[in-house]
Amino acid sequence: MKVLVVGKGAREHALVWKIAQSFYVDKVYCYPGNAGIAEIAEIPQIKEDSVQAIADFAASAAIDLTVVGPEDYLAKGIVNEFSRRGLPIFGVSQEAAQLESSKAFAKEVMKSADIPTAAYSVVTTMKEGEAVLKKSKFPVVLKADGLAAGKGVVICETLEEAEKELAEMLGGKFKSAGETVVIEEFLKGEELSLLLITDGDSVKNFLFSQDHKAVSDGDTGKNTGGMGAYTPVSLGTDELYQKIDKTITQPLLAELKRRKIVYRGILYIGLMLVEGEPYVLEFNVRFGDPETEPLMFMLVSDIVPYFLSAAENTRFFKHQNPPVMQLEMLPDFLWHQGYGISVVLASKGYPDSYEKGKVITGLGEKSNDFTVFHAGTKLSDDGRTVTDGGRVLMVTTSGKTIREAIDNVYKNVDRIKFDGIQFRHDIAFKELKRESDANR
Repeated sequence: MKVLVVGKGAREHALVWKIAQSFYVDKVYCYPGNAGIAEIAEIPQIKEDSVQAIADFAASAAIDLTVVGPEDYLAKGIVNEFSRRGLPIFGVSQEAAQLESSKAFAKEVMKSADIPTAAYSVVTTMKEGEAVLKKSKFPVVLKADGLAAGKGVVICETLEEAEKELAEMLGGKFKSAGETVVIEEFLKGEELSLLLITDGDSVKNFLFSQDHKAVSDGDTGKNTGGMGAYTPVSLGTDELYQKIDKTITQPLLAELKRRKIVYRGILYIGLMLVEGEPYVLEFNVRFGDPETEPLMFMLVSDIVPYFLSAAENTRFFKHQNPPVMQLEMLPDFLWHQGYGISVVLASKGYPDSYEKGKVITGLGEKSNDFTVFHAGTKLSDDGRTVTDGGRVLMVTTSGKTIREAIDNVYKNVDRIKFDGIQFRHDIAFKELKRESDANR
């Protein structure tokens, strides 16, 4: 079969890498792709970056399955367009994508479904916001309602800081994404990510993972799209998963059904564990980035049947009865033993302004023990790989223990150089501390 992956980052590189290993797949395309993806997938020439043009290509190339990576395509309705044409696609509808494209909508859904989350208010003016903030306990969390590339969440320690940030958000700091702002209670605890694949009824869970959003060591500095991740997380027990399924996942799917929204695709639950109890920080409607990279590296199972089972208009397994393998019939995912870990190599200045076009060296070595997923790269006119984004590369590997995984990944990080390179030196530091404390 032929598979098209939509997107251009390290998440899509990891998905292409995993899909290309599938028993069922003969050829993988990726649009718009990047320099690393181009080594293992064909980058099609599509006349314009629109959902209609991508659907035109999928139809003309007889693509058997399209897998959507980024949230913006989902929010633009790519699944709706493919579905209208009867084209097989894995991802959520535009209606379901509101869970990520509007934090106010997600909060309202959680409130209606009685899903545990932080107390909140929604404001659209400074007058409304100031009234809320003056009654708030600090710190508070300000969230731009719309899509802001993972940078629209700010923790404010004082009233003055919050009022300044709110004015900037409402004033266009995140363009239209900040026209509405959610002011939220600050929850103190440990953050976890849980990714699920669902057809709207059945659910298959990936391992728990932990993102590192702050740009600098020790979880300091500005929020980014993520500076690294690892999986599994020792806090992510079977008991915790069952509690999340009962209090979050099933109530959410039921509430969406009540609203006539069928949720097919990936559900990403951003969690805060507060004294052992799970609260929802956010819902995302696609694979997390950087969580996807270590998850795909550690996944043994062929992922394509799971995509097909939850996709719209699947027609590949025509010989089966029923014609599409049901998600509930598939086994739980099988995983490699140990830990997977990824470290982001970013451009100087990220998450703010940064320069592009810096030559990257050290990418030549290939190994089954590690891989480098490209996030923001391209080929220069003279054929060299250069930087083309804030997050540039994601070095990914594993280890039997978390200590071994950390040592392995940073050994390989040191191979790669480009002008202005920055990265965190402490990915998985909390897991390392938990292991150390447990061994005392």
